[in-house]
Amino acid sequence: MPKSGAPTKEKILNTAESLVLDYGFAGTSVDKVIAKAGITKGTFFYHFKTKADLAKALIERFHKKEQATFDQFMNRAEKLSRDPLQQFLIFIGLFEELLDQMDEPYPGCLFASYLYQSQAFDEETICFCTDVMLGWRKFCGDKIRQIIETRQPRRPVTADSLADMFVCILEGTLLLSKALGDAKLAGPQLEHYRQYIELLFED
Repeated sequence: MPKSGAPTKEKILNTAESLVLDYGFAGTSVDKVIAKAGITKGTFFYHFKTKADLAKALIERFHKKEQATFDQFMNRAEKLSRDPLQQFLIFIGLFEELLDQMDEPYPGCLFASYLYQSQAFDEETICFCTDVMLGWRKFCGDKIRQIIETRQPRRPVTADSLADMFVCILEGTLLLSKALGDAKLAGPQLEHYRQYIELLFED
């Protein structure tokens, strides 16, 4: 039976992701990927017809992993409590726990890398990134809307703004952590957000 090409394709994606996070997409040439992955040019183009195809595969895989974490944490939170507020607080706390366990700063976010270099990508790829951000807004916003239906917030807020705030803090604290080389900076920022949500909706 012919060997599956999946391990080689995954190796290319892992190598390319590491290079993009270090050098940006514009600074990551196909030749660099080939050299670091230890493959031939023919092998690369067997799996990816163009560099643009590689870009799409990278961001789609990155989103799949990130969304799996969101889904896993929300599913766990919903099993632990029936109260929407407690569910959201647990959800945030699980991210805190994940970040507190890290010994090294998070390597980076492909979405940030892509959006900061949007001119290097086609419209379809950038639209995908935009749709992901809107998807995260809806994912968190739907839960916050459930909270607002059962509790009156102490200040005028919208579910979408609070959802965006979560994403901003999560992405921003990972950037700060990497910039300062301190993995332990990330968790406490999410703790501040969790405490804000508690104060905002406390009885």
